[in-house]
Amino acid sequence: MELTQQSPDLDAYLAVDEAIDHEHPRVVEAATRLARGTDTAYAYARAAFEFVRDTIPHSADSGDPRVTWRASEVLAARTGICYAKSIALTALLRAGGIPAGLCYQRLVGRDGATPVIHGLVALRLPGARDWARVDPRGNKPGIDAQFSLEEERLAWVAREEFNEVDYPGVYAAPPEVILRALKSARDRSELLRNLPTAL
Repeated sequence: MELTQQSPDLDAYLAVDEAIDHEHPRVVEAATRLARGTDTAYAYARAAFEFVRDTIPHSADSGDPRVTWRASEVLAARTGICYAKSIALTALLRAGGIPAGLCYQRLVGRDGATPVIHGLVALRLPGARDWARVDPRGNKPGIDAQFSLEEERLAWVAREEFNEVDYPGVYAAPPEVILRALKSARDRSELLRNLPTAL
C-alpha cells in the first residue's frame, strides 16, 4: 500500500506538538540512551521501536487503568493503548532526526461487528523515498509485530472480507478524533467504550 503524507512538508514530520513533545527532557533522555550503541538511523529506529513495543505494556494487556496521551507521559507512566504508544514512538524517532508520523487501520472490534481504529507509526529513513509502517502495540500470543521496513510485520492485517481498512494517510499530528478520545477519558475502561470507529 502506498502511504501519503497528510502534510506536504516533510519538516512537519519532525515538528513538536502537544502530544509529540520530543523536546521534553524525558523524551530527550530516552532518545539519548537509545542512541548509544547505534551507529545508523536504521539501528536507532529499530532500537526505539523495540523499546516502545517491549518495555511499555499496552494497557489493555496489563490491565493498567491509566490513560496517557503525551509522549513524555507515556514514557513516564510506562503504559498506553496503541494510540499513545504510537505517539511515543513517533516522538522518539523525531528526537533521533527521523521523520515519523501516525497512521491508522480500521479493524473489527472484539464483538466482531463494531469497527475500531488501531494506531500505527510510519517512518522515513534518510535516503528512503517511501514511508514504512511499523506497529509498536506490543506482542502477546497471536500477535507478532516486528521492525521490518521491507515487508510489513504488523499486529493485524486488514481483512477486506470484514470491511477492515488500511488508511493510507500519514499524519504529522494525531487526528482530533484520536486526541479527543484520549484526553476526555477518565480511565481506560471509559476510553475503550468511546474509541473512535472512523477517522
